Amino acid sequence: MKKILFFLIGLGPWIFAGPAPAQDAAGQQFQGFNLQGYSQDGQKAWAVNGSKADILGDKIKISDVAAESYGEEKMNLTAESGTINQTDGNIHLEKDVVITSQRGTQLTTDSLDWNRTADLVKTKDPVVITVKDMTLTGEGMEAKPGLKTALIEKNVTATMDTDPKPEEKKTVTITCDGPMTLDHSKSYAVFEDHVVAIQEDQTLKADRMEMYFDQEQKQIKEMVCSGHVVIIRGANQSFADKAVYSGADKKLTLSGRPKLILLTEGNDAFTSLGN
Repeated sequence: MKKILFFLIGLGPWIFAGPAPAQDAAGQQFQGFNLQGYSQDGQKAWAVNGSKADILGDKIKISDVAAESYGEEKMNLTAESGTINQTDGNIHLEKDVVITSQRGTQLTTDSLDWNRTADLVKTKDPVVITVKDMTLTGEGMEAKPGLKTALIEKNVTATMDTDPKPEEKKTVTITCDGPMTLDHSKSYAVFEDHVVAIQEDQTLKADRMEMYFDQEQKQIKEMVCSGHVVIIRGANQSFADKAVYSGADKKLTLSGRPKLILLTEGNDAFTSLGN
């Protein structure tokens, strides 16, 4: 097996392994391909494999991409095809792109740009992100490869299970114009611009929604809504500047010039606070 050693300034060593290349007018072609990247301290940082590679100038075009990143969290990445820029180390992937993190978070999209220097993945295409009991869809995304943090640019829809008991499964659907930011390491998400949350017969609208998750209980711990808050339940409506939902006691507290106070029995009690 022929091995070629590449050194790129600022990226550390790359090691490429493959059979002897077939020569043609366009460049070199390899059947079977493996390219590995190392950090400055000699630790393996990532690896890219493919069934075939065409070397065309400073570009390496790969078929059947299977890649791994070994940062703070291991990540697997697959795609039908990809292009490696040998000058800056960046990778462009196309068709059936799938990222799966070590925690099981998964992203699917049509194309993806992986900036190795900045350690970021980006796309302008529609994306689907699955995180345990939550599914996110939207257009345009920027994230760390391990998907601990992600920003979806626009047309966001999030569907999540809000009750840890399987027999009492309750689903809430949240939409917003975007952006939407998810920080899985802090169990935190922010929805911005024309936010609408719907659960059963209740609808909540706001300019901004901050959500904190209880990972152990697999439920919403706290939800803070601000800006033109409207709560609709059946024929009743409430208006306020701010609304805070507590998952511990399942209460929604309104503050900032509330126009209407709704009181119901049981866990769905609404309580209003003054300015």
